[in-house]
Amino acid sequence: MTGPETTAPEEAAIAAGSMPPEATTSRAAGAAGAAPFPSRSPWAEDGTVGVEVAGGVATVSLDRPPGNGWTPGLGREFFAALDRLAADPEVRALVVTGTGPDFCVGADGGSLDNITNAGSYEIDAARPTYWAAMTIAKPVVAAVNGACFGVGLQLALFCDVRFAGSSAKFATAFVRRGLIAELGMTWLLPRIVGLGVANDLLLSGRLVRAAEAERLGLVNRVAEDTGLLAAAQEYAAGLAARCSPAAMGVVKRQTYTDLTSTLPAAVARGDAYLEAALASADFAEGVRSWRERRQPVFGGLDPAHARFTLPDADDARQAASR
Repeated sequence: MTGPETTAPEEAAIAAGSMPPEATTSRAAGAAGAAPFPSRSPWAEDGTVGVEVAGGVATVSLDRPPGNGWTPGLGREFFAALDRLAADPEVRALVVTGTGPDFCVGADGGSLDNITNAGSYEIDAARPTYWAAMTIAKPVVAAVNGACFGVGLQLALFCDVRFAGSSAKFATAFVRRGLIAELGMTWLLPRIVGLGVANDLLLSGRLVRAAEAERLGLVNRVAEDTGLLAAAQEYAAGLAARCSPAAMGVVKRQTYTDLTSTLPAAVARGDAYLEAALASADFAEGVRSWRERRQPVFGGLDPAHARFTLPDADDARQAASR
């Protein structure tokens, strides 16, 4: 939930928590030791999510300065935007980024102060599905600018592909605030970077800069800060223009379902999907455009297939609500 502790000068502003010191002070408890929100949620609710659509690509921007500190309220805005874009036939790919210098510095520092003062916090069993980006049948690309800590890092990991600016910096951060890894990071991070690297990042909470993040496989590509968003959008636009939306949706479903599947089951599912693909109009167009040496013209994604459910997600949600 939080940002990392570090002594490097450029990160000193975040060392006090997940927000810069002045922001932490402004959002913190009023009187020392007193819970400022005795009758309601300790979480701040401000913040918006910007959405721009161009050329089949939707750019989704967290906008909660400074640092885009995460709150459940910001999360509701973010996941509602993903829901709308998943069903929008004009959108074929998404890019997720942060407004301003940072992607997401982690949970809002002042809200964490409020929880500390209250002495406890109960997680809402009805909260949104945080891995929503994984279940959208469209590619989701993270354009990580600046700080990407705690829950911010997990949001980036839930995206299918990650671009990072040259000055981006990453940290799991949880253990440095006395917290455990949340939102399934212990499931996802080892699958992305391997068990040894995941253990290092989770147990140390240390800072990882862009170049190392690329070497570790934490991000797919590093771009100059000034060209980061354009690079991610160009990549997403290429997917939107050249790849079958229906096929990309099925490939995402296969990829994330097969992570928890046996090999024979994955092959059997693949056979069924392949038979359907071979009989599709997109397959015929893909072959025809290749023969004619032109750009393919694929139909849009059927809104009925805009989302899929990961295995056991419903069972886990029901168990959590008991």
